[in-house]
Amino acid sequence: MHDRRSVTSAAGMVDCALLKSEARRLHVLGISKPLIAKMAQRAAVNGTSVETELLASGAIDEDAYFAGLARMYGLPFLPEIDPALVVDHAHGDTQLAEPRILRLHHADRPPVMAVAANILHMEGLAKRFGRHGNSAGSLVVTTPSAIRRAIWKTGESRRVGHAVRGLFDHLQPLSARLVVTGDQGFFAGASLCLISLLLIYVPMLAVMLAHMMLSFFHMAALFLRIAAVSHGRHHPRPQPEVSFESPAGALPVYTVMVALYRETAVVPQLISALDALDWPRSLLDVKLVCEADDHETLEAIRQARPGPHIEVVEVPVMAPRTKPKALTYALAGARGEFLTIYDAEDRPHPQQLREAYHAFRLGPSDLACLQSPLVIDNAGESWISAIFALEYSALFRRLLPALGFYRLPLPLGGTSNHFKTALLKASGGWDPYNVTEDADLGMRLCRMGYSASTLTLPTYEDAPTDFAVWLAQRTRWYKGWLQTWLVLMRHPLRTAREMGPFSFFVFQLLVGGMLVAALSHPGLLVFITLSVLSLMQIPAPQPNVFTTMMLAMDIFNILGSYAVFFVLGATPMTDREKKGMGWKWAMIPVYWMAVSLAAWKAVLELRLKPFHWNKTPHQPRRSATLQHSLAQTNQAVATFTSSSESV
Repeated sequence: MHDRRSVTSAAGMVDCALLKSEARRLHVLGISKPLIAKMAQRAAVNGTSVETELLASGAIDEDAYFAGLARMYGLPFLPEIDPALVVDHAHGDTQLAEPRILRLHHADRPPVMAVAANILHMEGLAKRFGRHGNSAGSLVVTTPSAIRRAIWKTGESRRVGHAVRGLFDHLQPLSARLVVTGDQGFFAGASLCLISLLLIYVPMLAVMLAHMMLSFFHMAALFLRIAAVSHGRHHPRPQPEVSFESPAGALPVYTVMVALYRETAVVPQLISALDALDWPRSLLDVKLVCEADDHETLEAIRQARPGPHIEVVEVPVMAPRTKPKALTYALAGARGEFLTIYDAEDRPHPQQLREAYHAFRLGPSDLACLQSPLVIDNAGESWISAIFALEYSALFRRLLPALGFYRLPLPLGGTSNHFKTALLKASGGWDPYNVTEDADLGMRLCRMGYSASTLTLPTYEDAPTDFAVWLAQRTRWYKGWLQTWLVLMRHPLRTAREMGPFSFFVFQLLVGGMLVAALSHPGLLVFITLSVLSLMQIPAPQPNVFTTMMLAMDIFNILGSYAVFFVLGATPMTDREKKGMGWKWAMIPVYWMAVSLAAWKAVLELRLKPFHWNKTPHQPRRSATLQHSLAQTNQAVATFTSSSESV
C-alpha cells in the first residue's frame, strides 16, 4: 500500500511539474495568466494538458495559436496543406484520430514534415529544425485541423470504397448487398410451386394451413409483447438519474456522430443540443457527417460557427447514398473509446453520455451497445404523431428494456445508440446497403457474441405529422427489416447456432412476427368481417369447428394486439405525454392499416429499388417544451462547469 501511494504521489508531482512548465511557456507565448490558470484547473480534472483545454475552449483560434508557436521558435507556419503533397496509405488514417505529423512530398525538393506538436516539444524541434539547426528547412508547423483535412481529402476514394464494399468483402454473408441469394431464390421458387400445387389440387386445405400458420405466428408475437408488459410490472424501470458519479481518474474521449443530408433548417437546433451535452469539450469528438455535394447544409454549419470540438466530415459521392454508408466512412476518424449516434433533429438529455459511460464501466466486458429511449415530443400535433409516440414508448421503454434484461437480441433504434468503438469496428460497422441499419446491427452484435442493453435518460424527437412523410419513412423501415430477415435467414442453422436457439426464436418473433403481422393484418380483418357477416345471415349457417376456432383466434389476435399496443405504450408515459395523446389512441386500428400499407409497399420497393433511402424531412422544434428543456440543459451545464472549475 505504501509503495502504491508513493507511485501515485510521484505521478501527481510529475503531472504538476508538466503543467507548470507548460503554463510558463504559454505565458511567454502571450496567453494571460488568469486564462492559463483556468485551463490548468480543467486539465487537472480531465487528465489533459493546458494546451488541449485552451484550444478546446475556443478562447484562442487554432490557426493563431500554432502560428504564434511557429514565430516563437523560428519555424515556418503552413495554415493549409495541399492534399496533392500527401501520399495516401491506410496507416495514415491514424492521423485522423491523433493529428501530429505528416510527410509532404514536393516534386522539386526533399520531403518536408508538417507537425502540430504540443508546446512542450516545440523547443526540441526548433533546435534541430530551426533556422540554425542541422535539418533547417525540412519542417513546418501546421494545425491539427489542417492535417485532418488533408488526410480526409487524400484518402477519400479508398475510404469511401471501403465504406461501400468493406462489409461485403470481409463478411459477405452478413451484407444486404445481395437482396436474395441463389439458395434463397431456389427455396422461394420451390415453396411457390408447392403452394401453387396445393391451391390447384386441394385449395381448401392450402388456405386452412396458411391461415393456421399465420394466426399461430401472429399469436406467438403477441405473447412476446404480453410478456414484456408482465416484465414491466414486475421489474419497473428506475427513475432517470440526474447526476452520475465520475469515476476516479480522467474520463475517456467520447465520439458523437450525426449524419446530415438536406438538414439546413435544423442545424442551429442541433448545434445547441450538442453544446448542451455534459462532457468535457476537450474529451468530446463531435463529427457532423455530410454529403460532399450538400452545399446548403455545409453552408448552414459554417454559418452556425460550431466550436473547435465539432468537425465536419464530407462524404464523397458514391452509391448507395445511405446514412450507414456515411457513418461507416466517418468511423475511420473516430477517436473516442465510446461512440454514439444522433439524428439531426435529436435533443438528447445532457447527461446521457455520462449514464452510458457509467453503464459501460459497470457492465460485462461483452456489452457492446446501449440504447437510449426515444421520446416523441409532439404527440399532440396530429393523430399520426400521437400513435407514433405510443409506439415509441412501447418499444423503447418497455420492450427493449425487457429484451436487454434477459440478454436477448435488440432491434436498435436509428439514433442514440452508444457503442464501445472497438467492438463496433470488430463487428463490421453499419451495412451501407441496409436501409434499417440499426436493427441489422443489433441482430449482428447478438450473433457475434456481444450483448446490448438500455439506458434511462431519453432523446427527444418529433414524429412525422404528414401521412405521406410517415408512409415513406415506415416503408423504408419495413424494407430494411425485410433485408435484415433475409440476411439472417441465408444460413438459418448457422444463425441459430451463433445466436442461441432461444435468441433465434425471439428474433423470428421480433422481426418475422412484425412483418407477418403487418402483411397479414388486412387478410385477418377480411376473414373476421366475412365470418361475422355470414353469422348474421338469416338463417345463420352453422360454422364448423375449424372456422369457429380460427375466428376466435383471429379476433383474439387483432383485439389483443390493439390492447397490448396501447398498454405497452401508455404505461410508461408521463402525464404530459398522455395529455398530449388525448383521445387519439382510438385511431390505433387505422394506424395498423396504414402500417400494413407501408409493409406491402416495402415488399414492392425491395424488388424495384432495394437500396433507395426515403429521406424524412425535419423541422426545428419551436415549442415551449423545447424552451423549457433548453433552460434545464443550460442550467445543468453551468452547474457542471462551475463544479469542475472549483476542483
